[in-house]
Amino acid sequence: MEYSYIREEKEGKLDEIMTERHTPVKEANRLQWIDAARGFAIFGIFVVNIGAFSAPNFLYGGDSGSLSPFDQGFDMIVDIFFQASFYTLFSLLFGFGIQLMKERMERRALSAYPILARRLVVLICFGLVHAFLIWHGDILLTYGLIGLLLLAFLHVKESTLLVWAVMLMGICVGLLSLSLYQIRDYIGQPNRFGAEQAQYHYQSGNLTEIWQQNYTDWIYSNGGISYLLLIGTLLPLFLAGMYIARKRWLHEPKKHQGIIIRLWFISFVMFVSFKAGPYLFENPMWFSMIQDNIGGTFSALFYILSITLLFQKQWGKKLLQPFQYVGRMALSNYIAQSIVCFLVFYIIGFYGSMTPMSLILMVLIVYSFQASLSKWWLTHYRFGPLEWLWRSLTYKNIQQFRRISKTGK
Repeated sequence: MEYSYIREEKEGKLDEIMTERHTPVKEANRLQWIDAARGFAIFGIFVVNIGAFSAPNFLYGGDSGSLSPFDQGFDMIVDIFFQASFYTLFSLLFGFGIQLMKERMERRALSAYPILARRLVVLICFGLVHAFLIWHGDILLTYGLIGLLLLAFLHVKESTLLVWAVMLMGICVGLLSLSLYQIRDYIGQPNRFGAEQAQYHYQSGNLTEIWQQNYTDWIYSNGGISYLLLIGTLLPLFLAGMYIARKRWLHEPKKHQGIIIRLWFISFVMFVSFKAGPYLFENPMWFSMIQDNIGGTFSALFYILSITLLFQKQWGKKLLQPFQYVGRMALSNYIAQSIVCFLVFYIIGFYGSMTPMSLILMVLIVYSFQASLSKWWLTHYRFGPLEWLWRSLTYKNIQQFRRISKTGK
């Protein structure tokens, strides 16, 4: 989404406003630390996704006892610091961006509903291609569909956003956790048949069989009441992101430094308590909804506040700059990661044969290349390729793609 701050223009002419009515945000008005947070989210999502992309255990379960103690420890680190921390971060930023686009349209005397609806429909189309031709673990389709529900919240009060977010998350996570606790002795059993079928088809090298298995996996993970559960867990994060945007804490971090630091400390304590705390009690499966959704929400808030605070320091800004480049091309980089994984695991044939350490090494290599490529790309083009297409379709106007000159950036 458009994670940017549109400054109020004290002086301006009507013709200048009219020429900008159907164009995206100017680069000079971007919230750079939000771009960096988005790029950091793309990194964290890749760390988690590659495990699900490379073997059936993430979806169908399986015995991790065959892993070395080192790899088991590494899996624990991923579970605490990455699992459910970055799709939640991306979800907060998604709602944040929806709110900023809505405000931007209002400043230009435009109705936000048709533009946002069109943007979400295009996202759904991207998601359909990604989910069924590349990877069943797609988030774009889900974000687009659930994002449409946000249109009903565009003009509600700030307190209403917060009440709905807490109520939906509390009811969904609470009821499901209670149900899981009641059947705690029966959950966690692996679906060995499903895992064997995935292993067989993804290693076949046959594109038709790969796509059929991908469809099967999508139905397995999204069928039944899964989308209702996603509404109860993702929509609250979207609403929370809208609330944060309305409060404008991240627009002017130095002005709101006090509240940001207090929220940072609270989110850190809750992050550690809910994400790492379960390991003191053998990390029970029935607690996973609380760990992922409550702990994941606080870890996401901790990450975005940490990045915002770091970016106010010159050394922090320099440290986070590679994430900023990736974040400005988040959609293109997200899809590119899936294409790389599709080729490596399904076409070349590394599915089910890589250790956790080899996977993280692959993540570091691919992401470093993406950061370098994104920096180069943004010196020649205004948007990533998919961002350009997304914006052009959203505004029903072909956006200028190439940079004309340094002064035209």
